[in-house]
Amino acid sequence: MKNKTYTVRDLPRDERPRERLQKVGVKNLSTQELLALIIEKGGRGQTVLTLAQNVLAHFGNLQNIKTASLEELKQVKGIGFATACKLQAAFKLGEKADSHITNFGDKIEKPETVYNLLRNEIGNKKKESFYILSLNTRNRLISVDNVSTGTLSASLAHPREVFLPAIKNSAASVILVHNHPSGDAQPSEDDLKITGRLIKSGEILGIEVIDHVIITQDSYYSFKEKKQMGDYDNK
Repeated sequence: MKNKTYTVRDLPRDERPRERLQKVGVKNLSTQELLALIIEKGGRGQTVLTLAQNVLAHFGNLQNIKTASLEELKQVKGIGFATACKLQAAFKLGEKADSHITNFGDKIEKPETVYNLLRNEIGNKKKESFYILSLNTRNRLISVDNVSTGTLSASLAHPREVFLPAIKNSAASVILVHNHPSGDAQPSEDDLKITGRLIKSGEILGIEVIDHVIITQDSYYSFKEKKQMGDYDNK
């Protein structure tokens, strides 16, 4: 029977993830059971619960599964292209449910608010991503736009691309945001130079840059909080 492809129906009824969800509620399911619901069917010689446990064992934790590429997910025996796509989609939906999308109109009064808005969106990205938050005259959020992705440089964070969303949205001010995949939120020399360049560009356009927030999964660095939104002529 080792070559048999198992389905959910091969499990005892009281162990099937869907029946368990209906009986005890989604909040009471184990991580293995939640993954099994997404995976839906087992592989050759393994039930869906066994396959879900193998995925957890292979990656070590949910965070590593979340950030895995399609090819990395497919390295687990029993996970094909379609299932790998479903896993990525499920994690992305979870991100979006907790992301900035539901926060338009909220007042942005402190960098911690910015961190909470975008931590799930960019905190774990493996490449640097540059975002701009456009605000109205009352510091309420109008839009959140991904300006560029890649190693932060003068060409990547060009004023033309950075301020385009703000101009389109008639923003009164903006907050610059980017992540540090290294996990160290401290600004680099390039971060300082680019911040100064964008502050001056904003002054010319009449759009105030009120902060630049660097985000990692576990922390953030606010230029405004650290009183570094001043003169950058010598940077």
